[in-house]
Amino acid sequence: MQRRTVFQAGSLIGFLLVACSSFGQVTAADFDRALDIQEKYNKLAISLPEPPVWQESSDTFVYRKTIEGGHEFELVDAAAQTKQPAFDHAKLAAALSKESGKSYQAATLPFARFHFVSGRAAIEFSADQARWRCDLAAYTCAKEAALHPGGESGDDYGYDDTPPAVNDPGRAEASPDGQWLAYTQNYNVHVRSKDGKQTLDLSEDGSEGNYYAVSTIVWSPDSKCLVAYRIRPGYHRVLRYIDAAPSDQLQPEYPAMVYPKPGDALARPQVVMFDIAAKREIPIDAALYPNPFDLSPAQWWKDSRGFTFDYNQRGHQLYRVIEVDAHTGEARALITEQSSTFINYEPLVDNQYDTGKIYRHDVDDGKEIVWASERDGWEHLYLLKGQTGDVENQITKGNWVVRAVNYVDDRKRQIWFQASGVNPGEDPYYVHGYRIGFDGSGLTPLTPLEANHRLEFSHDGKYYVDLWSRIDLAPTLALYRTEDNKQLMLLEQTDIGKLVAAGWHPPEVFTAKGRDGVTEIWGLIYRPANFDPKKKYAVIEDIYAGPQGSFVPKSFTTYTEPLTQLGFAVARIDGMGTNNRSKAFHDVAWHNLKDAGFPDRILWHKAVAEKYPWYDISRVGVFGTSAGGQSAMGALLFHPEFYKVAVSNSGCHDNRMDKIWWNEQWMGWPVGPQYSESSNVDNAWRLQGKLMLITGLMDHNVDPASTFQVADRLIKAHKIFDLVVVPEADHGTRGPWARYTNRNLFDYFVRNLLDEPIPDWNTLPVPSSTAAASEEPSED
Repeated sequence: MQRRTVFQAGSLIGFLLVACSSFGQVTAADFDRALDIQEKYNKLAISLPEPPVWQESSDTFVYRKTIEGGHEFELVDAAAQTKQPAFDHAKLAAALSKESGKSYQAATLPFARFHFVSGRAAIEFSADQARWRCDLAAYTCAKEAALHPGGESGDDYGYDDTPPAVNDPGRAEASPDGQWLAYTQNYNVHVRSKDGKQTLDLSEDGSEGNYYAVSTIVWSPDSKCLVAYRIRPGYHRVLRYIDAAPSDQLQPEYPAMVYPKPGDALARPQVVMFDIAAKREIPIDAALYPNPFDLSPAQWWKDSRGFTFDYNQRGHQLYRVIEVDAHTGEARALITEQSSTFINYEPLVDNQYDTGKIYRHDVDDGKEIVWASERDGWEHLYLLKGQTGDVENQITKGNWVVRAVNYVDDRKRQIWFQASGVNPGEDPYYVHGYRIGFDGSGLTPLTPLEANHRLEFSHDGKYYVDLWSRIDLAPTLALYRTEDNKQLMLLEQTDIGKLVAAGWHPPEVFTAKGRDGVTEIWGLIYRPANFDPKKKYAVIEDIYAGPQGSFVPKSFTTYTEPLTQLGFAVARIDGMGTNNRSKAFHDVAWHNLKDAGFPDRILWHKAVAEKYPWYDISRVGVFGTSAGGQSAMGALLFHPEFYKVAVSNSGCHDNRMDKIWWNEQWMGWPVGPQYSESSNVDNAWRLQGKLMLITGLMDHNVDPASTFQVADRLIKAHKIFDLVVVPEADHGTRGPWARYTNRNLFDYFVRNLLDEPIPDWNTLPVPSSTAAASEEPSED
């Protein structure tokens, strides 16, 4: 589930002390300022860097930073300690404009990431829903391919990652020694010699309904064996869309997307090993992987003694690393993780908004394994014995969490990693860098400054870049040498002088005890523009409670909360059930997405009101998008005594209607009564307060039928509500539709929380920015 708001993905805010109305009467000018303030602030921070990307097998990295009028890409050579533009931005803009037919300037190139190819002779990137390649010598550009090709049936395969059946000898996997090519034809596995003189038919049991997938073929390093998965397809659920107002024709179109939902029958993979010389097929006993939600690709040991694969059991309460002996085909459970709630099976990566818990590093070809686990109630690293999977020793321990592993030095037996919550008295979400020995000794902090740090290591571990900031501290980017933690280059220090001069201020960090009376709940307060502590201000909560991450911003950003311009105090809170704290904190979400941390959120609001009399919790609204849209409506269903007005955008109002992977992860499998208990559809009869629903008909993230089903139930329950449907909009009604839906949201809160009239928009001129957006919708 992606974090989205009706303003912009991951919106973040400051508050503004500027001349505006006294909020005795909200004017059209106030609305316009609210709609435009974010764009204004985005341009005022200079040398604001984005996380760097190291180039493979080199000492160079690239990052993008803000400059006057846009952005620029920088290329840094860590060994030479030099920095220069990554390419000639003006020439690239001219070449791309010529080929695309659009107008780009040096500072407004239409991509935020790229990678070098052919050394540094060219770059590749995505823009305008296509892959592009630009030659950096001739400065010519060519469109490579569309980003989202449909399947053979014309359907977009969306959220279905089942390996497809490919009967094409030209799609082959070469053996490591280069002597054989493995491919699938007539749904079976075949190999042919490099010279084409010999062909071996390795399987005969494949069929259209139980086929071998060429994308799953993995050769052993010695080229004597290969592994392939035989796939029995699951249910092929297809969403049908009504593209009611296509840009290129009068009549509607009816595109489709494959979209598995909770409870659907899944594809069933069977792991099969083939001995090439003996032409022997060895099916791997499925007793250890009887009900997979997913199997990882096979991973051979370097000495070809066998291979492993990860088994993520449906329901996400059992996760195994299974090892198979290459000589006998016997399988055993090498590592097993079990949970009475859920195992967060996504990879352990440095991403606040989407953090998994799985990490594995093989030492000396599997003689030992560095493994991440929450088995003691916190995400930590363990050293396991490779022969048995038993714990040799726990590497990290304490009431804090490992957030990412950056680099492992097998020779020195040391690990560089990131963690949060280590430092007492500090925000437990702040990420810091550390080094530690395999045996758990020598824990060494690398980032002493109290801030949120993001470390990116070179591929050989010789260097790392630290990007640090806080909500109230502008970012700094610096290059370090790993060996002695010495700073080699101070790359960027963000200049926010113009931003501050324009009236920007950071929000206030606020903490309060949660429902257990012990755990600190962290959030932010954004004060209204033209703030006067003698007045009372209605409160609006910007909610997102998806369990995949934590969502209160910790790093600096120029994004603003537009509602502050209309006289509202705005809050963002991470309640229980969100990620990046203890396992117990996270487990609150299990089978219970309707909880959404509301008991903690309400206590937090009450604590703010107790400290600040101007914070009026008799008038509380809430808005959110996607999972936040589900929670926003849920606030009125399950906590109407506190929340009075809600705007729900693109909500997944019934978790049985949403994508399978996100919802079964938290709500479990089989689908049971817990889904109904958390359903806004089944609980629509409970509605109290004022509700606005917003959805785009072309939402490819959350099935838009979810919003219409909850609307249907509200109507049948004789409930009054507002519904905004944007025919051409995708998830979050972003892009050219954002201004329209934002204004509807603003109107709704002004009318229902401030009890004030709104401008007669139909009699006012259309802003030029809106007119331009209407003429040429952006591709999303």
